Formats: sequence, C-alpha cells, structure tokens
Amino acid sequence: MAALNGTVENGQPEKKGAPQVPRPIKNLEIQYTKIFINNEWHESKSGKKFPTYSPSRSEKICDVEEGDKPDVDKAVEAAKKAFQRGSLWRQMDATSRGRLLHKLADLIERDRVVLATLETMDTGKPFLQAFFIDLEGCIKTLRYYAGWADKIQGKTIPVDENFVCFTRHEPVGVCGAITPWNFPLLMLIWKMAPALCCGNTLVVKPAEQTPLSSLYLGSLVKEAGFPPGVVNIVPGYGPTAGAAISTHPDVDKIAFTGSTEVGKLIKEAASKSNLKRVTLELGGKNPCIVCADADLDLAVDCAHQGVFFNQGQCCTAASRVFVEEQVYPEFVKRSVEYAKKRLVGDPFDAKTDQGPQIDQKQFNKILELIESGKKEGAKLECGGLAIGDRGLFIKPTVFSEVTDNMRIAKEEIFGPVQPIMKFKNLEEVIQRANNSEYGLTAAVFTKNLDRALTLASALQSGTVWVNCYTALYAQAPFGGFKMSGNGRELGEYALAEYTEVKTVTIKLSQKTH
Repeated sequence: MAALNGTVENGQPEKKGAPQVPRPIKNLEIQYTKIFINNEWHESKSGKKFPTYSPSRSEKICDVEEGDKPDVDKAVEAAKKAFQRGSLWRQMDATSRGRLLHKLADLIERDRVVLATLETMDTGKPFLQAFFIDLEGCIKTLRYYAGWADKIQGKTIPVDENFVCFTRHEPVGVCGAITPWNFPLLMLIWKMAPALCCGNTLVVKPAEQTPLSSLYLGSLVKEAGFPPGVVNIVPGYGPTAGAAISTHPDVDKIAFTGSTEVGKLIKEAASKSNLKRVTLELGGKNPCIVCADADLDLAVDCAHQGVFFNQGQCCTAASRVFVEEQVYPEFVKRSVEYAKKRLVGDPFDAKTDQGPQIDQKQFNKILELIESGKKEGAKLECGGLAIGDRGLFIKPTVFSEVTDNMRIAKEEIFGPVQPIMKFKNLEEVIQRANNSEYGLTAAVFTKNLDRALTLASALQSGTVWVNCYTALYAQAPFGGFKMSGNGRELGEYALAEYTEVKTVTIKLSQKTH
C-alpha cells in the first residue's frame, strides 16, 4: 500500500511524526442514531428504524432512524434556507469558512479514536487502518480545503470595445452527497470539504450499512460552529432516501461514490428532475502492469497491498495484474507467499491485516466469483474459501493462468481476490489493459522511464501510478474515465465541481484607451 493522503507507506504508518499506536475503545456507547437536520437530532417522520450490523461478529450493533422522502424534504428545506442570501452562512466571509473547516479537523483529531472505533465496528476494517489511513485522510483533506476557502477567485478578461469584464466563482447551492460503505467517513469528507469551502450547503445520505461515523460527524459539525442547516445527515436506504435526494428539484448538485449501476440511476434521476449537476466516482477493474525490468520485491508488495487492502473492497483495487512472461512464475510464487502470510481475523486486534467483508450479499458474490474462476480454468494458487462460522471472512485468494475472458478478469470482485495474467509485449498489454468498460486507476512497475511514460500516456485511466500503488493525496485530483465516473474529487479540480462561473460585463461611459 502506498500513500493515502501521505499517511502510509507499504501498509505501515509513517514513523516520523505519526501518532502513537492507539487502542480502540471497548464497549463504545453509540450516541448518535437519529437524523441530523438544522443542527438538531430528529426521529424519522415514518417512525421507522433500520439495523446496522457488525460484519466481524454477525450481530446487530444498534438501530438507526430510517430517513425517507419526507425527511429528505425537511433536510433540503433546511439546507436551502441556510443558503439563502442574507443567511448567516452566506454572509460569512471566506476566511471564517476556512476557520470552521480547521475547527472541524481539530475535533476529528480530538475524537479520532472514537471515530476509528465506530468505523471498525460498522465496516469490519482493521482498527489501525481506520485510525492511520481513513482518519488521517479526513483531517488532511479538511485542512487542505480550509486553506483554499479564501483563494477561490475569478479572472479579469480583456474583451473588445469599451467594457470591463470579469468572472466570479460562486457556490452551486444545495449539494447532495451519497456516500459508500467501504470508506464511510473519508468519502464523506472528500465531498463535504470542497463543498463547504466554496460556500455550499449539504444534505448527506450515508450508506445504510455504515451510518454511524457520519452521524457522529454531525455532532462535530454542530460543535465546530457551523450554522444550522449547512450540513444535514439523513440515514436511510438508497431506493428511498437516496432517490429522494437525486430527484429533489431544490438539490442543485449530487456527488456520489459507489457502484456503476447505482451511478447510472442517479444520473438518470438527476436529469429528469432539474438537470442538477452530477459527479460520480464509480467502479474499477484496474490494471497493474509489472514489466520484466521492475523491482520485483516492490511490485509484489504493492500489487498485494493494492488488491487486498480494505478486504479488497476498494474501487482502486489492483484487480487485474498483468505480469511480463519472463518474471511471471517468480511473481506468482512471491504473491502466493504474501497472501498466505496475511492474517485474517478480529479487526480490533492490532496484528490483523484483513477483516470481514461488509455483508452477506457481498460475501456470497465474492465466493461465487471465486467458483467461476475455478470453473473457467484459472489455477487457484491459495485461498478460495470462507474462514470460520462467525463473521464474513474470506481467505486471501490468488489465481494464476487467468485469461481476459474469465469473469474474475472482467467483473469488479470487490473482495480479497488477486487474478494474475501474463503478457508478452507493451502493445499487447496496452490493448488488454484498456479493454474494459472501466477506467479508474492503473499502475506500472518498471525501471525504464521511457516505458513508464509511454504506458502512462496510453492507459485509459483517471490515475496512473508508477512504481507505487494507491498514492492518493488531498492535493491531487481523483476520478475516472469511461464507466468509472464523471468529474473529479480532491485537489483544485474539485473546486470547479462545487462552483458556478458568473461573467460580469460592465459598459464604461468613457473610453479608457
């Protein structure tokens, strides 16, 4: 694993300046399970609740208020009011918005152990990964956009004739954020930070599998001093609460991270309501190309972390590993050794590398795809089985002799499965790597600069990593080509997704030249 917002290297926390290794909170009391609107906690209009489960223990954690269209309507109304001209939020200067984002980052740092514990309870990801990667990424992203708040500016344009012309970059308005279950808090912050930096208001629908950290964040938003209605959080299901946000005529923009199938539905719904702006970060079937001249130790390690990190539940997963035929046998051998050493178990144990899959549906899908690999002729090198009779654990699985027509080479597995394929030359691997409906990320391992740049230019991916994997930073844009999505998150590029450009042209009464 390379760096996520600069916090880890090869799966381990940075030693320099890194926090001391923390311990999770035992028997953490769940404080926030209601709907957060106008800086207040509400029960659902319907009176319904839904359960959230621990995937490592297969038991219910608690019940959460189930938001639906009436709750979304109330949240959108609050966000719209907070965005109105003359409101406290709209009157707030850019420097003060930046201070609020810094304050929110401070509070996340203060409650970092609580939030990491909640994330592990709800998702099953190892606690230390939640603490050192997810939470560190949240804090760094907030601080990055806090610095941008007073630097969003337009241009003066020298138009013809006797006019002064300039542009203003203004907030879009009410933004809907629909977030996934694999990185619940981090993906929310990726949307919240630039949106608030630009002066927008938010209605958030966290994934129904993992609402707890997002709801806790609502309490920190209030404590930080954000005005009522600026951030509203409505837990619920996609076809109800999510659809209500996507179709709402007073929501001006949607940001969604999740599956390509749901992304299509959201874009369709948005176009039918008010042509609201939509940014989508969707699936991936990402090629990881290992050339014969690569540092093999580095390539094996990065490819391993790239596919198995977060139980394989990453849109960036290195789920198609192409290895040049000269080094293929050795690469497979070392990859199997890595996979067999990977410790699967209790995500609260500091020694654990891999926790459970998120839910039974995902668990079953992964095992079914593993079976398809066996049936279609791939060689199962290790793993391929569930572990234990409690929790949703799957052994790290490596397939060799994989061909492009197999399902495990075409479909997004979203689990701890590494398909390894062989290639002969550069042109062949470029064609095969690009032969996918997805185009999110790609990686290249080589010591040859010309080859690295050739591949980086030829690969149809929003991100290409060279001699590293998952090197994500708040400063650098992230997003996909083709069916992997539209728009960009992170970096200066994300600001364009949350602003409207207004041109102001003024006729002068006297000529200036």
